Amino acid sequence: MRTEQVDGHHLTMVDGVAELAAFLRARREQIKPEDVGLVSHGRRRTPGLRREELATLAGISVEYLERLEQGRDTNPSIGILTALAEALRLSEDEKRHLAALAVRRQGEGLLPRHRPEDEVRPSLRVLLDRLGQTPACLLGGTCDVIAWNGAWESIVRPLGFLDHDSPNLLRYHFLHPSARRVFGEDWASTADELVGWLRAIQADQGVDAAGAALVDELTAVPDFSTRWTAHPVAYRRAGVTRLRHPDTGPIDVSIEILKAAESSHWLQVWVSYD
Repeated sequence: MRTEQVDGHHLTMVDGVAELAAFLRARREQIKPEDVGLVSHGRRRTPGLRREELATLAGISVEYLERLEQGRDTNPSIGILTALAEALRLSEDEKRHLAALAVRRQGEGLLPRHRPEDEVRPSLRVLLDRLGQTPACLLGGTCDVIAWNGAWESIVRPLGFLDHDSPNLLRYHFLHPSARRVFGEDWASTADELVGWLRAIQADQGVDAAGAALVDELTAVPDFSTRWTAHPVAYRRAGVTRLRHPDTGPIDVSIEILKAAESSHWLQVWVSYD
């Protein structure tokens, strides 16, 4: 269990209050007045929009917005959230994240509690092996890599990814000395995506001790801490990643990501690479 401080209030992350409050405040502070058709006069004491500006755009009172951002109002209506999403110019991923935070907060009694990763189902291990020369791995809820096949190992081991017994995408990206060389100019955008993944995972599944420990560990790294505070959001999608491999040189990897039924595991398949 972690707490997060918002406007001097210590809020427990596990109940979703701190996450919802901090997300709204972070998005407000990242929008410039000119982005929403407002004129900025002189120096501003706070970055982004002032509370009164966002409140006006969303059609709510400044006092109510303050309560939301401080976690003192924990049951905003769908109408209020929709108005804030439009006023903040949220992306589709960010709207989905806001909805997930609200649903988890308001329906906590009906939603399943987050639980530690289940054992990998034998059928998933068989699937990994049967993919043969197609590299693939199985990801856990906090971006742990919990199983993989030989084809995937043959590519990532020279990158240092399997140097530790419990490989994790975030730990590798922010802590391993080879990560910046491996990802090159894509390091920063991949870092944004990984932190966004973790934010989205916590909104969907809640926060357990392992997830909180991972955040606490990585917060000591400025590149992670800055991103975490900014509350980026990203959902897992297919895409292409370029890796600078020490043996073969640059390779472009086309990745598909599939949700494993009845678990928090994700199958990542490298459909092609060259």
